[in-house]
Amino acid sequence: MTEAVLSPARSQTGVNPWVVAAVVVVPTFMEVLDTTITVVALRYIAGGLSATVDDGEWVITSYLAANAIILPITGWLSAHLGRRNYFLLSIAVFTLASGLCGMATSLSQLIVFRVLQGLAGGGLQPSSQGVLLDAFPVEKQGTAMTLFGLAALLAPVVGPTLGGWITDSYSWRWVFYINVPVGLLALAACYALLRDPDYLTRQRMELKRQPLRFDTLGLSLLVIVMVSWEVMLSKGQEWDWLSDPFWRVQTLAILFVVGLIALIVWELRHPSPVVNFRPLRERNFALCCLIIFFAFAVLYAASTSLPALLQSLFGYDALSAGLVMSPAGFFAVLVMPFVGRALGRGTDARWLLAAGLLIMAVGNYWMSQMNLEISPGQVVWPRVMLVVGLSMCFAPANVAAYLYTPPLLRGAAVGLLSLLRNEGGSVGTSMAQTIQERRDQFHVLRLGESLDSFNATVASFLDQARGVFLQQTGDPSAAQQLAWQTLENLRQQQASSLAYFDVFMVLAVVTLVLVPLVLLMKRSVAEKGAQIGHE
Repeated sequence: MTEAVLSPARSQTGVNPWVVAAVVVVPTFMEVLDTTITVVALRYIAGGLSATVDDGEWVITSYLAANAIILPITGWLSAHLGRRNYFLLSIAVFTLASGLCGMATSLSQLIVFRVLQGLAGGGLQPSSQGVLLDAFPVEKQGTAMTLFGLAALLAPVVGPTLGGWITDSYSWRWVFYINVPVGLLALAACYALLRDPDYLTRQRMELKRQPLRFDTLGLSLLVIVMVSWEVMLSKGQEWDWLSDPFWRVQTLAILFVVGLIALIVWELRHPSPVVNFRPLRERNFALCCLIIFFAFAVLYAASTSLPALLQSLFGYDALSAGLVMSPAGFFAVLVMPFVGRALGRGTDARWLLAAGLLIMAVGNYWMSQMNLEISPGQVVWPRVMLVVGLSMCFAPANVAAYLYTPPLLRGAAVGLLSLLRNEGGSVGTSMAQTIQERRDQFHVLRLGESLDSFNATVASFLDQARGVFLQQTGDPSAAQQLAWQTLENLRQQQASSLAYFDVFMVLAVVTLVLVPLVLLMKRSVAEKGAQIGHE
C-alpha cells in the first residue's frame, strides 16, 4: 500500500531540490515532534483538564495508535487522491487538529482531537520521502535521506525540551498551538512548490479507469487489533490485567489475539492487502522489525519515565526536565553521518547495529544506578548514550532490513516497518507506566517491613523529627503525627525512585537481549553507491 508514495522516479519541476527538501521536511518534523513534545507537559495537561496523570498517558498512546492505523494505507490514499493532494490534505487536517487540541476543554475532547491529528500526521512521513526521492537525482538521494533521517530522529529528542519551555513560559495549550502557524506556512509553501511527477499522474488516471478496490475487511481487522491492543496496554494496570473482575482486559486480549490471527490469514490471501506480511518471510527483515520495535519501545519508555522522575522526585519544572534531555539530540546529529560513512565504506551493518544496542543497554543501566542526590549533569550523559545508541541503529537497520527484500515488496516492507516502529513507541510508553506502578507497590511494602518503633534507627529519626516539629507547633500530638508523616513521605519517595530505576534496568535487559538476534542475520554490507537509509 506504500509503493506509490515511495516510487523513486524523478521529474523536472524547475524548483531547487534543496528548497523542496526544506519545505517537505518541516511537516515531517512537526509530526514526529508531536509524539514527544507532550511528554513533559502530561502532568500539566492532566491538571488543567481535571484528570489523573495515568489517564493523561492517553494523550500519547492515542496519537501513536492513530498513526499506526493510517500508515499502511497511505500508499493507497496517495495513489487515488494524488500525492500532492494527499500531502496538502494531511498538513491541513494536522494543523486544524493541532488547533483543536489546544482548545480542548476536557481530556476526552483532547484524545479525540489527538486521534484526528495522528490520522492526518500518518501520511506526512511517507509522502515527504516520496517527494524527496523524486526531487533529487540518484547520486544525491543518500544525502537527502540523511536530512530526512536527522529530522525524524532529532524531533523526538528536541520535543521534551521545546515542550518544557513552552509549558513553563506560556501554557500546555501552546504545545499544540505552535503547530498552527508552522503548519499554515508549510501548507502555503507546499501548495506553491509541489507538483506530482508525470508517472504518478499517469498512475492516478489509470486507477480512475479501474473499479475501486480497497481491503475494507483488512482495515477493519487492523483497527480492532490496534484499538484492543492500545486500550489493553493503557488500562491494563488500572484494571488489574487478567485479574480484572469485570473481564474488560480479558475481552480485549481475546479480541486482539483473534483479530490478529484473522488479519494475518486474510492479508496473506488478499491480492492487495492493507498490511502486507509477506516481507516477513525474509529473515533479515523479520529480525530488524523485531529489533526496531523493541528499540523504539525502549526509547519511548525511557523518554516518558525520565521526565516523570525528574518532575515528581527531583522537583524539576517542565523546562528544566526538557533541558536535561536535550543535549542527546546534538550528539545524535554528530553520530549519524559517521555511521552512514562507515556503511558506505563496506562496514557490515550487523556490527554497527549490535554496537548501537549495546550502547543503549549501557545508557539504560547507567540510569538504573542513579539516586536522589545526583546533579543534572549526571542525568544528561546516560540519556546521551541511549540516544547515540539508537542513532547508530537507525541506518544499519535500514540496510540490513531491505538488502535482501525483493524490490516488489520494498514498499510493503517500508509500511510494515514504520507501523511496528510507531507501535513500539506506544507499547514502551504503556509498559513503562505499568512497571513503575507495580514496582512502586513492591518497594513500598519492602521498605515498610522494618519501619517500626522497635527499630533503633527509626526511633532515633522520630525523636529528632518530633523535637523539630514540637518547637515549630508547640503541640506534642501534632509533632508526633508530623514526625510519622515525614517518615512515610521518605518511604514513598524512596520507593518511587527505586521503581523508576527498576524501569531503566528492565529496559537495559530488553536491549541487551536484542543483541544476539543480530547474530542470526545474514551478512549485510551496503552495495557501493547504495542509498543508505533511504527508506
